[in-house]
Amino acid sequence: MSRAVQFESFGGALVVREVPEPQAGPGQIRVRVTAAGLNPMDWFMTSDAATAARFGLSLPCGFGTDYAGVVDQVGDGVTGFATGERVFGGAMSRAVADHVLIDVDGTIAKGGDAHRTPEGIDDRTAAVLTIGGCTAAAALAVVRPGPGDTVLIGGAGGGVGVFAVQLARRAGARVIGTGSASSADALRVLGAEPVTYGDGLADRVRALAPGGITAAMDLHGTDTAHTARALGVPDARITTIAAVVPGITPANGASAAPGAIEEIASLIAAGELRVPIAASFPVEEVGAGLELQAGRHVHGKVVIEL
Repeated sequence: MSRAVQFESFGGALVVREVPEPQAGPGQIRVRVTAAGLNPMDWFMTSDAATAARFGLSLPCGFGTDYAGVVDQVGDGVTGFATGERVFGGAMSRAVADHVLIDVDGTIAKGGDAHRTPEGIDDRTAAVLTIGGCTAAAALAVVRPGPGDTVLIGGAGGGVGVFAVQLARRAGARVIGTGSASSADALRVLGAEPVTYGDGLADRVRALAPGGITAAMDLHGTDTAHTARALGVPDARITTIAAVVPGITPANGASAAPGAIEEIASLIAAGELRVPIAASFPVEEVGAGLELQAGRHVHGKVVIEL
């Protein structure tokens, strides 16, 4: 038997259940999961039955998308992976489990995906890369930050923000990041100049950047996008990930360029990007991990260990 975290009802409690141990079929690998990273999409997709149906989910339903572990079974026809290899990737709403089946030609949303974990990255770190890293890469591809840019990033301390801030800085841009007062030090460590969100944001940004801002990424809602518009940023250089604003191009991790997540993993392995882990929980305490992550005030990533 194998353990899997599942919902009894959408929006209800998570439970750890014993389930039959899955077996890799043709074109699949089985991964023994050692760690799973949590993202806002995990609880949003499963918040109620209607939302779950939009994402093609039905009960019994698992939980979590980001995972890391070791290949322990290879199905017929698979040549790109071998047992014993460390891998990470995404498997939508089924990652928090002892074993996850991955279609080697699949996608995060359909069949899952897998990438080799570089030497120098532990499984806890690898387990938080896929959704946050791909989404950040997609957001940067929309706004194209570079030298001479001043970029406003809303939700800069969140799971996507920790990647977006550092990638924008690597591209040569100055970064102003919104967050709570308690996140200021964490944002400075990432390379952002902190500014508190909320009423009066535009005035605070003007004070920090009298010459104006040139691009914006709203990684939380729409407030940063509307503030950027008010400060004269053209729609073509604004993006959102968690909401749709007419005229502004949204970013989605599924549209990240091929190889984007491998490049991010290589930078982390080389010590050129850092991934703050805010907290980790054993699988038996997955509910506490979900509660912390869903509060949207955690500075960094939340990991479930199996």
